[in-house]
Amino acid sequence: MDGTAERTLLITLTGRDRPGVTSRLFSTLAEFPLTVFDVEQVVIRGRLVLGVLVSYSDGVDIGRVWTAAERLATDLDMEIELSTGRFRTMPRRRGRLHVTVLGAPLRPAAMAGIAGRIAASGANIDRIERLANTPVTCIEMDVSGADPEALRAALAVEAAERQVDVAVQPGGLHRRAKRLIVMDVDSTLIQGEVIELLAAHAGCQAEVAKVTEAAMRGELDFEGSLRERVALLAGLDATAIDEVRREVKLAAGARTMVRTLKRLDYKFAIVSGGFTQVTDALAADLGIDYAAANTLEIENGKLTGRVIGPVIDRAGKAAALERFAREAGIPISQTVAIGDGANDLDMLQAAGLGIAYNAKPVVRQAADTSVNVPYLDTILFLLGISREEVEAADAADAATAH
Repeated sequence: MDGTAERTLLITLTGRDRPGVTSRLFSTLAEFPLTVFDVEQVVIRGRLVLGVLVSYSDGVDIGRVWTAAERLATDLDMEIELSTGRFRTMPRRRGRLHVTVLGAPLRPAAMAGIAGRIAASGANIDRIERLANTPVTCIEMDVSGADPEALRAALAVEAAERQVDVAVQPGGLHRRAKRLIVMDVDSTLIQGEVIELLAAHAGCQAEVAKVTEAAMRGELDFEGSLRERVALLAGLDATAIDEVRREVKLAAGARTMVRTLKRLDYKFAIVSGGFTQVTDALAADLGIDYAAANTLEIENGKLTGRVIGPVIDRAGKAAALERFAREAGIPISQTVAIGDGANDLDMLQAAGLGIAYNAKPVVRQAADTSVNVPYLDTILFLLGISREEVEAADAADAATAH
């Protein structure tokens, strides 16, 4: 189009949604020598807003087009707005981003604050779409003209003030290319900490929990704190591990997230400072492709209070992510890491996208984005997967099973 201006007509139809509206509008426009430049359509609570931008040459009787469009609107009992102008094709603005907002509930003030921050950064909101309304409301905006790091920092401040989660990611194919999910286990994939469940059987839960909390905040060396806690389990009957496996509860939405991403051919991995005696069973249950964790030493049917081999700590988790990516043949840039504690930091920073899930403050500050609602499947929305798509896939699978 070499930057020249085109004569345009913008047609906006608004009214009750029903089958055939879009077809009838374009059938009406087909009677004239027009070129379609742009189309936007959205339905909110049964009310349709349909916008069509067309261009035309000097020889077209635009009055006839106008009259035909108004006649159609009257026939459909819809409101119509028409405006003529000139459209000059421009190069795409730099910095095309996806801004995802999660709220439970999502208040108008939060959207106002976020939109205001985007405008203040000199960026433009090109498109807005709802990805979910349960168990949280998720709104995604396509934004152009922003510096990603500057916008991420500004929106992080606004998100904290408004008590919502906001993620900023590069737009286009970049997000869709992520193909390996690597997830922490304790307090992420599952509720609670396995070592504390074991400690409850050994009668030292309070002491172990205190050390765990300090380690997750980054106040203690993880390996040293793990060995200290495991030592307190010395003499515990190994049958307690079987009981703990039965006690473990998955995080809300965990099965939905894993099932949905496996349908999309994602590879899935778990990496844990916990224990293979529990994580291996979780991997088998959920169909997870890769797993790495520590192993409790057992002799004569009892825990010795030691772990076998090198400890999976902060560096070990990042190394596991890199190993799993190599085995899967997936570049690091196409990985997503999810975790909540300080020992997840290296893994979150190494991944293409690092997500802090209900995490400690030090982790939220370092991660690319954070999710602070108790539903693990909300992470699907950060990958551009809507609640409707998830439910439709579940329904299709259920129908096939029957």
